[in-house]
Amino acid sequence: MINARSETAAQKPSFKNLIAKKRCLIPADGFYEWKKSNKTKTPMRVTLKDKELFAFAGLWNTWNDPKGESIDSCTIITCSPNPFMKQIHDRMPVILSPKAEELWLDPELSDTAKLTGILVPYKAELSAYPVSTLINSARTDVPECINHI
Repeated sequence: MINARSETAAQKPSFKNLIAKKRCLIPADGFYEWKKSNKTKTPMRVTLKDKELFAFAGLWNTWNDPKGESIDSCTIITCSPNPFMKQIHDRMPVILSPKAEELWLDPELSDTAKLTGILVPYKAELSAYPVSTLINSARTDVPECINHI
């Protein structure tokens, strides 16, 4: 699964055991979301206003596919949008502050309430710009995917 909802991850069978022991950070310099306007969707690249790197709250797991091969996978946790993202979409990935990153990765911390308490909309300023529809395919991995159109 590509993402897990912060509001329900601690209860969902797919994720509840992962929150206790298999938390990770997913580093990024931006992400994509599709802004709906009338009948069209425009792909937008969202970054921190200062263009710095950041980390998403993630969960990871290792599982076996039907052939018995070991697969490592991860999921990004999402939350309700902050005021900026609300203009673009009704959800956003959880971007952790540096302090929250430390808590999220603390192997001694297993208090689900404390952990889910940091899965909140990001407060720092974000920026966004439209990008090419090349990004509509996950197979496309070219520099043009981040170019402003």
